[in-house]
Amino acid sequence: MSPRLIFVCQGNICRSTMAEQVARHWADEAGLEVGIDSAGVSDEERGNPIDPRARRCLLTHGCDPGTHRAHQITAAEIAAADLVMAAEHWQLQRMRKLVPESVHLHLITDFDPHARPQLGVRDPWYGGMEGFEDTLEAIESAMPGILDAVRALG
Repeated sequence: MSPRLIFVCQGNICRSTMAEQVARHWADEAGLEVGIDSAGVSDEERGNPIDPRARRCLLTHGCDPGTHRAHQITAAEIAAADLVMAAEHWQLQRMRKLVPESVHLHLITDFDPHARPQLGVRDPWYGGMEGFEDTLEAIESAMPGILDAVRALG
């Protein structure tokens, strides 16, 4: 069975779905078999597609944005995943309340050797395209470490 990886942010229309699509792209290029998904800690965007700015950013950088629909993460999804990557620290805290015994919860930036500890990935939703470019850069900086962690799972 392939390892399961899930990315989580607030609403699941920007950061987590961008990370999901980048991870899919990188895993495909590396020939790595892994189940990849994304979710939000809130239900406010349920059913909505990827933010148009996130979509445009991914397309500009040669990454397929997919046919995403936002959903809220569940305790069952957390428990079933091998790695759960949150954009921000407060999202980790919320998921730990759902699944207190979970030890596979991390920040995306935990896998970027150049990121400051506990920094997280800033929410680009409140700004312009430059925020989405910064988000993509943070995700791509962490992706080699994330894929190494997936490989270590076997």
